[in-house]
Amino acid sequence: MKVLVIGAGGREHALAWKLARSPRVTLVLVAPGNGGTARGSTGPSARIVNLDITDIAQLADYAAAHDVGLTVVGPEAPLAAGVVDLFRSRGLRIFGPAQAAAQLESSKDFAKRFMKRHGIPTAEYETFTDAAAAHAYVERRGAPIVIKADGLAAGKGVVVAQTTAEAHAAIDAMLVDNRLGGAGARVVIEDFLAGEEASFIVMSDGQHVLALASSQDHKRLLDGDRGPNTGGMGAYSPAPIVTPTVHARVLREIILPTVHGMAADGIEYTGFLYAGLMIDAEGNPRTLEFNCRLGDPETQPILLRLKSDLLELLEHAIDGRLDQVEAEWDRRTALGVVIAAAGYPDAPRKGDPVTALPADSDDCVIFHAGTQLVDGQLVTSGGRVFTVTALGDSVRAAQRRAYEAVAQVRFAGQQYRTDIGHRAIGRRAVNKTAPPRG
Repeated sequence: MKVLVIGAGGREHALAWKLARSPRVTLVLVAPGNGGTARGSTGPSARIVNLDITDIAQLADYAAAHDVGLTVVGPEAPLAAGVVDLFRSRGLRIFGPAQAAAQLESSKDFAKRFMKRHGIPTAEYETFTDAAAAHAYVERRGAPIVIKADGLAAGKGVVVAQTTAEAHAAIDAMLVDNRLGGAGARVVIEDFLAGEEASFIVMSDGQHVLALASSQDHKRLLDGDRGPNTGGMGAYSPAPIVTPTVHARVLREIILPTVHGMAADGIEYTGFLYAGLMIDAEGNPRTLEFNCRLGDPETQPILLRLKSDLLELLEHAIDGRLDQVEAEWDRRTALGVVIAAAGYPDAPRKGDPVTALPADSDDCVIFHAGTQLVDGQLVTSGGRVFTVTALGDSVRAAQRRAYEAVAQVRFAGQQYRTDIGHRAIGRRAVNKTAPPRG
């Protein structure tokens, strides 16, 4: 079977890499792909296709003309544009949410109203288009407080303001200065939630869900969770904070009410569903946001741990049979370290030659994101360039293996955090020193 993966980042490289390992997949097509998929690091049964993912008609035409048996959508923009609706209207098999369902990610206001209507735990909020009213609300609520652009803003639409001055500046940037364009023409302002973040991703067939391995990413640019927010500087799986009890609560209180709530609203939710969680000191999970696709960089460690055939899972989901399949996981921890370009996240530099890159191995894979081939030379082409992802018998072992490989990557201006996994390692240390219970 030919499989099409839509997207160009590290998430899409990981999807293509995993699908290429299915015995039933004859060819993985990645549109438009990146330097890693172009140079064959996905595997011999993969190649890139130069398609514009904003042109969903072109994508559907290609899938129909080239006998693509199944398509997987990586990024959010084609979902919001209705790529799934178009493919289905033409009888093409595709995994992802329809345009109406993708509003859970494409509109923060839609998601918050949905959660409030269906009793899904989240922070208190209000939505504004008027800057003066937004400023007044911040003065009433105080800080810390969170300002979110309503629409898709490529990971730049959330400001966790520690002071009211920061909150006011964020409001002005979005509603007055129009720095995020249409995405920031409406803002959601919500209460700050304290605790530890985790990522909880499932596959949904509209009725049943299959939970993927838990994960946790690191949003801040610098060690110690300092610096500006980014799209993610690294991740690991599983996340120790998602205990069996928390896992059961998330499914019961957040995931299933979301899928069933969408159905009650007349919208079938099929596709990946990502709940960004805040888990407080008592283990209570609340929803920070929904994404309607796999996370990046969470996908890389999750898929490195997945032992099951991803194609089989996707087919069960498309056919409404997720209750008939289980996913098998490597017992080891997987940890991924993002290596970013100079100037990331505000003004990433492009075009730097990659002069050294270690070979993939059984326990370590280099997933490409912002790379391309120019006259046979691999060069940087985006903010996040690689996710170096490794397996280990513990978080510390996976961390050590990943950073061994990171040390072998070379391009000018590269930057990365040196403490990916620190929360899990710290949690383990606390648990070791805590007095016995009972």
